[in-house]
Amino acid sequence: MTFEIFLVLALLAGAMAFFTFEWLPIDVVTLSLLVALVVSGILSPEEAFAGFANEIIIVLGSVFVLSGALVKTGVMDWLGQAIFRLAGSSRTRVLLVVTTLSASMSALVSNTNSTAVLMPAAFELAKKGRFSPSRLLMPLAFASILGGTCTLIGTSTNIAASGMLKKLGYAPYGFFEFTAVGLVIVVTGILYLAFVGYRLLPARPAASLSEKYDIGAYLSAVVVAEGSSLDGKALRDAGLADLGMHVAAIKRDGRRFFPRRDTILRAGDLLVVEAAREALLATKESADLHLETDSVLGDADLETEGAKLVEAFVAPSSDIADRTLSEIGFRSRFRVAVLALYRRGHARPTDLRHLPLRVGDVLLLQGSEGDLDSLHKSGDLWLLDEVAHVPFRRRRGLFAAAALAVAVLAGSLGLLPLSVALLTGALAVVIRKCITAQEVYDLIQWRLLILIGGMTSFGLAMQKTSAAEYVADLIVSWAMPVGIYAVLATLSLLTMLLTQPLSNAAAVLVILPVAVSTAVQMGVNPRTFAVLVTLSASLSFITPFEPACLLVYGPGGYRFSDFVRSGTVLSLVAFALLLLLVPRIWPL
Repeated sequence: MTFEIFLVLALLAGAMAFFTFEWLPIDVVTLSLLVALVVSGILSPEEAFAGFANEIIIVLGSVFVLSGALVKTGVMDWLGQAIFRLAGSSRTRVLLVVTTLSASMSALVSNTNSTAVLMPAAFELAKKGRFSPSRLLMPLAFASILGGTCTLIGTSTNIAASGMLKKLGYAPYGFFEFTAVGLVIVVTGILYLAFVGYRLLPARPAASLSEKYDIGAYLSAVVVAEGSSLDGKALRDAGLADLGMHVAAIKRDGRRFFPRRDTILRAGDLLVVEAAREALLATKESADLHLETDSVLGDADLETEGAKLVEAFVAPSSDIADRTLSEIGFRSRFRVAVLALYRRGHARPTDLRHLPLRVGDVLLLQGSEGDLDSLHKSGDLWLLDEVAHVPFRRRRGLFAAAALAVAVLAGSLGLLPLSVALLTGALAVVIRKCITAQEVYDLIQWRLLILIGGMTSFGLAMQKTSAAEYVADLIVSWAMPVGIYAVLATLSLLTMLLTQPLSNAAAVLVILPVAVSTAVQMGVNPRTFAVLVTLSASLSFITPFEPACLLVYGPGGYRFSDFVRSGTVLSLVAFALLLLLVPRIWPL
């Protein structure tokens, strides 16, 4: 092992650690990796940043815009409504319809978007069929990931791999090159999810919202004392937030109402507050507030005249993601209160003001129906348990669908380069005002583009330093005595496992040069190995770190082990199908 090989592999190990523990944002880690490669002399500046000049960046950006236009014009929602009428109330039928629709949508739009659009309706169907949403949401997300394997633009992983393959000197993937194997995997996966997989999922009984978010222990009642300095003050000037108290409701003269920032407090008011023990202890020394120790509070005390409790999740492409409630000025901006947050199986009922929000976080909100409806229309948060449909703008919606279809047809038939075809379609929907220019910048996932551009250059560094060849030697020497299928299995499993600390796209960009080098050393078809690695990167369901899975993590009330239990079986099914089908469709 040369020093350059050691350095490249050490940088990869360091990047994996940063990605896994989220010590820094993925774009910062990626750019830092490129700087290290340039400073060490492994890559020149031109080589390091060549990944950002790759036409795949244009393809991916255009896909974000076109799929976003379908969402914004209501096409996706209209399609969902039309097909959901077929679902009925039978659990098996609901599962078959939902997973089929999810997989079909994600063949042309991102699996994150297709999952997000269908989630509220999935909640409605679960309620209609009287079964737990937790038995529907994970299959919905898994099906969206399966559907992405059917076309080149079904997932960013396929697009990134196609660009890397071209960089390595081979023909890029065709638009429908994966369709045959993808359809077999989709059909098998849907049947597994509908008849077997759902049995491995929890059917958790419905709990009150205060129990689900663990806020019961933090709800208390305090009374504004006679002669209190708070008497006559507006809530915003009372300083209760500085004491760590959030006023969720006020009881006065037999009425219970939702407080606004300008609500005037009166002596004798009973305040339903959400506060930690330390804040409540401070009331014992205060002449302004008295703690009511005999009160037992729950959901009914939080739903007041003109206000109700709802759950909402942070939507993809939301401009509030990665920002704190304090930075957003959430209460002032949306006129609703955040009582608690649910993330990755854990409730956070307090200390939320300075916690950065993430896509897929579920917030327990309190507010009036009008304010909650306005909040949904903003696109930053999507309400659960009720379907607030995106209006179908017929002319612009049909234009957006036609633009995508024509772009796909022109690119797949070779009438135009795929990047030019999709970019033309993206420009057309903006010019036609299907979406605004500002929405374009909100829809594009810039961090993902930086990740793919940077990791493409890192893959070239592995080729240049012979690190890919070194790892390929290890794989061949270990697995070849067992047979060529052992080599294929090793590469597939390695890719699936690497998607856990890395993203799917990053994993395929790291392993693809290794796979190609392995095939060259063995004297077999490099494309067989490349396709196997590419599809393996999109078919790992072991943990919930895929964006579509993170979206359903909180709303489904899942635990980490739920994904491991159900996802591992589906991953093994996909693994077996890949080893069976890929060498036959792309002969060795």
